[in-house]
Formats: sequence, structure tokens, C-alpha cells
Amino acid sequence: MVAVPELKQYLNNQIKVELNGNRVVQGKLAGYDFFLNLTMSDCVEVKGPKTNPEYIQLGQSVIRGNSIINIELI
Repeated sequence: MVAVPELKQYLNNQIKVELNGNRVVQGKLAGYDFFLNLTMSDCVEVKGPKTNPEYIQLGQSVIRGNSIINIELI
């Protein structure tokens, strides 16, 4: 039996999501579904070194669950 992701406690909180292809996005979790597809508001992509990152505004974004490697509350 497959369990539904337990992300209810993270709704409306800032999260950082690591995606395949060494991409990182962060924003406010607005929703999710059974397949771990995420809807994020105020989303930005983080590029560059951690000491001086570049932020690219994405706005409202939908992230497919099969591209997610890690989710972190920030």
C-alpha cells in the first residue's frame, strides 16, 4: 500500500526543493497531491555558489513529483 505524502504541516511555509539536473527552487508551498506534485507561490530558482547565489523569479510554479530529489523546510 502506498502512503499519501505528509506535507500538510508544511502548507503556507517556505520550502527549498532540490530537483534533478542540479536545480534548486524555493518558495511557499501552496498545495500538493498524491504523486508529490507541488504547487508553489513566490517561487525562485537559486543558481550559483552558496556564498553569492543568483535568484531568478518564477512566480507561481507547479513541480512534478518525479523530478523531486529532496524537500527541506527553510
